[in-house]
Amino acid sequence: MSINYLKTPIQEINDPLFEELGIRLLIKREDLNHPEISGNKWWKLKYNIEEALHVNSHTLLTFGGAYSNHIFATAAAAHEAGFKSIGIIRGEETLPLNATLSFAKRKGMRLHYVSREDYRHKSEEIFIENLKSHFGEFYMIPEGGTNELAVKGCEEFSKKVLCEIDCDCVCLPVGTGGTIAGIIKGLKGKKEVIGFSALKGGTFLEEEVKNFLKSHASHLKNWKINLDYHFGGYSKRTQELENFISRQWKDHELPLDEVYTSKMIFGIYDLIVKGDFSRGTTILALHTGGLQGRINSKSVAKKFPS
Repeated sequence: MSINYLKTPIQEINDPLFEELGIRLLIKREDLNHPEISGNKWWKLKYNIEEALHVNSHTLLTFGGAYSNHIFATAAAAHEAGFKSIGIIRGEETLPLNATLSFAKRKGMRLHYVSREDYRHKSEEIFIENLKSHFGEFYMIPEGGTNELAVKGCEEFSKKVLCEIDCDCVCLPVGTGGTIAGIIKGLKGKKEVIGFSALKGGTFLEEEVKNFLKSHASHLKNWKINLDYHFGGYSKRTQELENFISRQWKDHELPLDEVYTSKMIFGIYDLIVKGDFSRGTTILALHTGGLQGRINSKSVAKKFPS
């Protein structure tokens, strides 16, 4: 792929609670794999960008809300790989632009706003044809970046990186199901996989994952999705979660976003206390980024050289 990737460290969370219960918690710091295209976004975009190059497309088009990590990452990836980019943004333009959309615009992304009602039809053929009439030809990446090529990228990460780490269980946040499907495929049943839904009412996610697994679904059964730690739903948070994020930075210099990774780490802590993990278990939690460079993750990287 024509965008840079940095090898990432593993950070162990040393907590007296874990020592008492005989549990190890390791964090795979994929938030540090690129300054702007971080976490699972790098792996989800990898083969999409290669395909766009293969079909000789010059423009990437994708979808997202005004605070979308995917919009942020796609704008950065397109700029670094030499593409033009278009972001179809849900809702009305609000000025001044927030930090996410300001960044995307600086990276050359053309922002096009559509009403929330129209946005619901973004996957329909007539909607896409109207976009082509307006913008010309483009390579389309779905909202959140999840498609078969994204799953392929996450499967590669799982095979090349996660399989080599000594642990019993891999945990990660879940939004659309693409990343966890790739992780499950790559591990081939070697470790347990637990996803933590960032969505309220995420019962549909299990079927989404099974669809991505396809013929593998019948024998890859070492996974589950926990629905208990969404904190009110996507992008919702409580004071309890905010306090937890602050403590993780203060105690462990672990930067967490409010949408995905913090909810997973909170859930892991809670399940450890409840005794869901047996003594001697080593948990590997995947930090999927989403920080958008807003806190001192670079200073933490210096403490944990690759």
